[in-house]
Amino acid sequence: MERILITGAAGQLGSELTQALVDIYGGDNVIATDINEAAAHKFDYCQFIPLNVLDNDQMVKIIKEEKVTQVYHLAAILSATSEKNPLFAWKLNMDSLLSILEIAKEYKLNKIYWPSSIAVFGPSTPMKNTPQDCVMDPNTVYGISKQAGERWCEYYFQKYNVDVRSLRYPGLIGYKSLPGGGTTDYAVDIFHKAIEGEHFECFLREDSYLPMMYMPDAIKATIDLMHAPAEKIKVRSSYNLGGISFSPQEIYESIKKHHPDFEISFKPDFRQNIADTWPDSIDDSAARNDWGWEHSYGLEDMTKDILANLPTYLVNFK
Repeated sequence: MERILITGAAGQLGSELTQALVDIYGGDNVIATDINEAAAHKFDYCQFIPLNVLDNDQMVKIIKEEKVTQVYHLAAILSATSEKNPLFAWKLNMDSLLSILEIAKEYKLNKIYWPSSIAVFGPSTPMKNTPQDCVMDPNTVYGISKQAGERWCEYYFQKYNVDVRSLRYPGLIGYKSLPGGGTTDYAVDIFHKAIEGEHFECFLREDSYLPMMYMPDAIKATIDLMHAPAEKIKVRSSYNLGGISFSPQEIYESIKKHHPDFEISFKPDFRQNIADTWPDSIDDSAARNDWGWEHSYGLEDMTKDILANLPTYLVNFK
């Protein structure tokens, strides 16, 4: 039986991916870790261990003692937050990945999962249907760290046969965690404001198209990739992953169908400059052809599902 370690388990992706992995492998075989010790209450269904991913000795200790066979390395500082402290963001995002890859090589772990992002693209990247292989010139520290991380992942696969797999996530939207400091997080916060009957001030322009994905699709893609036979994984840097693309105005109009009194205004800030360097839409044909990826949720389906479930989540959260 596989033994799964998840870093950054209390984050937006980790919160839902951990539960999905427990559903597959059982709570006794999944170890959630996060630097936030107070997050322990979220993981009453599996083991939780506080962990600073920059503490390599502690990481090794946990992996050895728990007989870990797979690591899902989700801990990172996201795009907008990284710009406020670029040197620390680089250190955390890069040093922790290299530690995991070295541990995987030394202890012969079965698989490593590491998320990349559309932040690897930049001003010279084709903006529409961005191809799997193209110019990547990121101009944010988050994007630079993700691009470098992709190269390290492919290097460790080619040189040491470390089975590391990765997806370039678009903006992820879910209702089971709060926004975490990403440029696409407006599309999470907007639902909270609508449910609470508050005015929403968007930090992007109304016409800023970005690739997005509803969290159930992101979880499915991650698990499908990790369960695919190794010979199906042709890309060892990171796969493009597409879902839906929309603007702040379009998601607002989708929500307004259910909350007619909901109001929005637009006040672009420094995050607009980040968004302007990212694609409008993604060509993910490599993932579809290699291991059968396909998404399920469109904008209207996602909106209905979030508005139906978020009020109950907020009551329980508070």
